[in-house]
Amino acid sequence: MAVSSALVNVVLKRVFGRVRPDLAQVSGTRTLRRSPHTLSFPSGHSASAAAFATGLALESPVAGALVGPIALGVGYSRVHVGVHYPGDVVAGMAVGSAVAMATQHWWRVRPTTPARVRTSFAAPALPEGEGLMIAVNPRSGREDYDPAADIAELLPRAEVLEIGEDAGVAELLRKAARSGAKALGVAGGDGSVATAAAVALEFGLPLAVIPAGTLNHFARDVGVATPPEAVTAVEVGAAVRVDVADVNGTPFLNTASIGSYPEMVRRRDQLSGRMGKWMALTVAAAQVLRRGSPVDVELNGQRVKAWIVFIGNGCYMPRGLSPAWRPRLEDGLLDVQYLRADLRFGRTRAVLATLLGVSEHSRSYRQFQVPELRVRLLNGPQQVAYDGETGETTTEFAFRKREQLTVYAER
Repeated sequence: MAVSSALVNVVLKRVFGRVRPDLAQVSGTRTLRRSPHTLSFPSGHSASAAAFATGLALESPVAGALVGPIALGVGYSRVHVGVHYPGDVVAGMAVGSAVAMATQHWWRVRPTTPARVRTSFAAPALPEGEGLMIAVNPRSGREDYDPAADIAELLPRAEVLEIGEDAGVAELLRKAARSGAKALGVAGGDGSVATAAAVALEFGLPLAVIPAGTLNHFARDVGVATPPEAVTAVEVGAAVRVDVADVNGTPFLNTASIGSYPEMVRRRDQLSGRMGKWMALTVAAAQVLRRGSPVDVELNGQRVKAWIVFIGNGCYMPRGLSPAWRPRLEDGLLDVQYLRADLRFGRTRAVLATLLGVSEHSRSYRQFQVPELRVRLLNGPQQVAYDGETGETTTEFAFRKREQLTVYAER
């Protein structure tokens, strides 16, 4: 909206110079109390309305369809009160929509299809979940919702296990695997899924992922965005084989990072009990960006000074430090991205590029892909974060790919 409004009002109106319609021809009951004295072509109101509606539709077609008639109403109202010609409105809407579409060059829209996996894989078909044992983390996702009852209804023959003070996801699933489970399952966020994946690899069992967290990055990438989709895959035995990475022997499925992000996760966890996850994340990000210090590291022997080092399990899109999805889940690579801290105004560059989501286009941004990565910290121990959780604090980290994991998912 800001870009389209500036383009119309500052540039295009001066270029075309069309004056507004003669208000004497408009009924007095329809005119505005204060008539605008600026130029007429294109309509700035129409451009902003179309930019907003188009941008919203790119992210959510249903929401865009609901807002579209309101945007059209804004355009019509400018003709109705006599301050624009119909052509002004049409041109303004065309400009606003074009600007919204063009922003995909910087802020790409997440695809609706899951990440590509080269081949499907057969896993045990478990009608109604027979032989499946599922660990449920009731603390994941919405605070007022426990998914255990819904899972028991969707998979009545599965054994649903809720974590508690005496047993977490790993303990419950290890016990289930030793008792003869045909497959393991997990309902929770990305941290819970990563823990379950480690146990599934340990016992060589397939994993059913029931999305029940806040963001569900891995579940969405693999193609099980809703619990019924996961249930269907379990019952028919449809599965895929996906990469698993690890850091110092601890598996992770999505991303790991060193630098400012682990501190942000730690601050978020401290604040979330008082203000909820999303507000806590916003406050934590503001605090860390204001106070954070760069890290001196060696990445496979190359020394760099960086604000944050990001390691993805597979190559992430869009490029830059706003990772959202992966085109593939079994490319065999670690995606290494970082923001340099040795440039002039480095902190300002890093903050602005990160907040605007355009770090890929910043001079501070660097990236490469490798099958293995050794990280050595030169200015003291640092904590690693992975899949939304915090890990160990040390001066050396070894990142590599593990054996592939079998995950229930229809392709």
